[in-house]
Amino acid sequence: MVRLVGSIGAGGVLYLTPLVFHRADFSASNVTLGVALAAVTGTIGRFVSGALLDRGCRCSLPVLLAVACAVAGDLQLGLADTMAAYGRGQLLVGLAMGLYWPAIELAVALTAGSVGSPRGYALARTADAVGIAAGALLGALLAALGPIRAVYAVDLGCLVLMAWLLLRAPFPAAARPWATKIQHQPLALGLWLRPLLPILLVSLVATAVPALMQSALPLDLVRGSLQRPPMNEALGALLVGSQLVLLLLIQWPVGRWLADRPVQVGLRLSLLCFSGGALLLGCSGFSAVAGPALVWLAQLPLAIGLAAFLPTATEAVVELSPPARQGLAMALFSQCFALSAFVAPLVAGRLLDAQGHGAGVWFSLAAATALSLGLVRWIERLQHRRLLAVLTGSGAGAQDEQDQQASTPEVLYRFGPSDGEA
Repeated sequence: MVRLVGSIGAGGVLYLTPLVFHRADFSASNVTLGVALAAVTGTIGRFVSGALLDRGCRCSLPVLLAVACAVAGDLQLGLADTMAAYGRGQLLVGLAMGLYWPAIELAVALTAGSVGSPRGYALARTADAVGIAAGALLGALLAALGPIRAVYAVDLGCLVLMAWLLLRAPFPAAARPWATKIQHQPLALGLWLRPLLPILLVSLVATAVPALMQSALPLDLVRGSLQRPPMNEALGALLVGSQLVLLLLIQWPVGRWLADRPVQVGLRLSLLCFSGGALLLGCSGFSAVAGPALVWLAQLPLAIGLAAFLPTATEAVVELSPPARQGLAMALFSQCFALSAFVAPLVAGRLLDAQGHGAGVWFSLAAATALSLGLVRWIERLQHRRLLAVLTGSGAGAQDEQDQQASTPEVLYRFGPSDGEA
């Protein structure tokens, strides 16, 4: 419920803020610079949230702090008419998102119970998709009617409801049976960070896709491309909303299907879909007749890619991280969103202003996602090695038994039949 309500407000803010300030005559570089500024404070928020979680705080505490920051950010953005005011609002919104994501992601694993975390993440992402689609479509309606800045008022109402839900039924804290061991002998950084590197690298590339959907795509649509004519703001907002509706329709079936399969299946599927969708967007700029149709067609593989990546990548982080460091692992994972949200919109804005079209942005994205398929094979080899070490008892020989126990994830591999058989 918290994710559903929060996503309704965030859907309008995240996807329509570029159109709000495009209407206010901000340049593409200034609009995307604001998105990048949000990523900077998001970095701080993520690690604060992760540290609070690993110290045993309830998952609801960072989310409540995020609500407070988001309220301040919405008030600032709703009234902003200068770059300075816009930047302050984006800094606050970025801090809110940074505090929110590690805690809300870990809360799924802690509350999934007998459902299991793979299905739990699929269900949580479905709630995200429902909320974001509803918020973006409401924003598209506001854009068509005129008062597009009312998206910030909608978000404020959702934030108040989120705070009420959290105070009424707080999220739990992670159980900490390892706390005494870690207090006397800290878990070495290399023991838990090294296995996470491939999924973090994949995430850096893949999370550029939603960042560009929020920033570069709306601008590319309303400005037009090489041959593709510009779309009016209402139609551009409707197209963005249509992708979210499509994501809503397929998120649960795709996530549920992938929940019974190794994470590598979902990661490969998502990267292939991202690459195909970006190619279609790039090619759309070369035709005035077929261009708009290619833009609409690209929404299908992009939506499938998002439906496959979001729950699968989160589950991969849970599988590859030790219980003692799951808060910081989630912080690092969500930091990939922040880094992509900082670099991708900034580079895309420069390219849009310099080239006058988005073809370079989309072809670069297609190449990067295709090349990342090699990292998925790395994850697969790592999973097999760790499983073999546990089954044969060969993983415990070196240093210290406590380090070995503390650095072992609770879930090592997902074969598909059942948790008990695995």
